[in-house]
Amino acid sequence: MHALVATVVHHPEDARILHRQIRALLDVGHTVTYVAPFRECGVTPWGELRAIDVPRATGRERMASLRAARAVLAEHAPQADLLLFHDPELLLALPSRRPVTVWDVHEDTAAALLTKPWVPRPLRRPLGLVVRSFERRAERRMKLLLAEEGYRSRFRRQHPVVPNTTEVPETPTRAPGDDRVVYLGHVSMARGARELVELGRALRPHGVRLDVIGGADVRVRPMLREAQQADDLHWYGFVPNDRALRMCAGATAGISMLHDTPNYRHSMPTKVVEYMAHGLPVVTTANPMAEALVTGRPEGHAGRVVPFGDVEAAAEAVLELRGDEGLRREMARTGHEIAQTSFHWPVQARLFVKQLEEWVAEASPTPSVPRPRSRPQLVQRERRHTRSAREISS
Repeated sequence: MHALVATVVHHPEDARILHRQIRALLDVGHTVTYVAPFRECGVTPWGELRAIDVPRATGRERMASLRAARAVLAEHAPQADLLLFHDPELLLALPSRRPVTVWDVHEDTAAALLTKPWVPRPLRRPLGLVVRSFERRAERRMKLLLAEEGYRSRFRRQHPVVPNTTEVPETPTRAPGDDRVVYLGHVSMARGARELVELGRALRPHGVRLDVIGGADVRVRPMLREAQQADDLHWYGFVPNDRALRMCAGATAGISMLHDTPNYRHSMPTKVVEYMAHGLPVVTTANPMAEALVTGRPEGHAGRVVPFGDVEAAAEAVLELRGDEGLRREMARTGHEIAQTSFHWPVQARLFVKQLEEWVAEASPTPSVPRPRSRPQLVQRERRHTRSAREISS
């Protein structure tokens, strides 16, 4: 099977797109052409991919990117067995001649518009209604994959869910230490940028450093740079997911300071699952799904839940963990057990690939879907990892 995978919004090294979905397709022998903003993000593509560069869509600067994507997809889609795209914007760039087309729905787009600083406030709710109508038209014209069970209510038909799980190691590489906490993921105001800065400032007198690993919205970058200059935190910018997770190992806790917004209310923060998978206790705001995962499981507690916007409570939770090695080790073990039992990506990877293969087979009398490789072949296969041509840092 030849899959054409496209994004103009996400970083080319996005964990869900590259490290999970594309990796899963390559591992069973499928061919992937990847359309993404490589040059603009300073990324060298994997040698296993056919890579096509397009401009990145950011803020209000989207038309040039969509025009480029439309031309690329029109040229390459007819030669593919499957077109898998990841941005609602690309609904406006799909060619008329295309193979089986799948939209991977990452977020509640209409709800997300309510927090986008580049969208004028009076237009946010009206645009949300437009997005909802586009979504309902899309499900009549193509296949959909959903990243969350909570997204089902937005659509009239039933669509398969491929949740944002992660690779869970057999054992964490390091036990949680006592001198730093980490935040992993994109940084925005709605994801708690201001709270992260205040938390770093509150922890510094106690000898605890906050490491922020991830790209950031334009409006919060000056805030992060100023905090770094004041030594209130260390901001590393975007780091490829595999390397970023290694950087998290050994931290006292993983931090999630999401706000109480409609887009996050019914979503599982992937960072929380990643912290648990790598043996970190979690300090999270009371996002319902994160709270259920961290403190509502029969296995026990994997961290602490704090009120939205309460930096003082977050700092107290960190300092409690710092001062009690037995507690943080116990929470780390519990979190890892939960992640390993319920959120190990290879289980979802098999279902993801099988679903795409079935859709292609249904559309073709002689599908070009190869037999999956045996497990020994997968183990022997050398994985090439993306390396950035340059690091994005403050």
